[in-house]
Amino acid sequence: MGGIWTGGGDRGETSLGDGSRVAKDDRRVEAYGTLDEAAAAIGLARVHADDAPLDLLLAFAQQRLLNLAALLASPGDPRVPAPSADDVASLERATDDLMHLAGDLRGFTLPGGNELGARLHVARTVVRRAERRLVTLASAEEVDPSALRFVNRLSDALYAAARFANAKTGDEESWDAGFPAPER
Repeated sequence: MGGIWTGGGDRGETSLGDGSRVAKDDRRVEAYGTLDEAAAAIGLARVHADDAPLDLLLAFAQQRLLNLAALLASPGDPRVPAPSADDVASLERATDDLMHLAGDLRGFTLPGGNELGARLHVARTVVRRAERRLVTLASAEEVDPSALRFVNRLSDALYAAARFANAKTGDEESWDAGFPAPER
């Protein structure tokens, strides 16, 4: 029985779903690799999600991110679904609901707060990086526009989720440009 390693990538190349070989730093590989990172960051946040609807939202996000990564790794494969308009609408509804539950926004939110809130902020920033990688790929190759919409809305949903998590424990902080330096 073989392992998961093949040795095929030892020279800096990897295979796409159609068997073609590309450099491991190819725009496409960078984009789907960053989507994988985003799904992993969300998974780490899920470990601390004690709210069933929030956990379901995060599981949905992970599933769709891996669909999207598979779509990028296997361009043109009709078996891999692109994000749908319903997927995007679902994120929009979740964002609106979470922002309502988190309460009024009092300025720019300082990333952090409680454990779950901080992990959701990290996941949000990884999703934003994935979005930038998708934009870079889209400037050179065709990328389904629904992918960009989904990832953009997902970062908003993660921001709202972080606010919700921090609001539950009163741990949300606002950015203060004039915050004083600590004294010894």
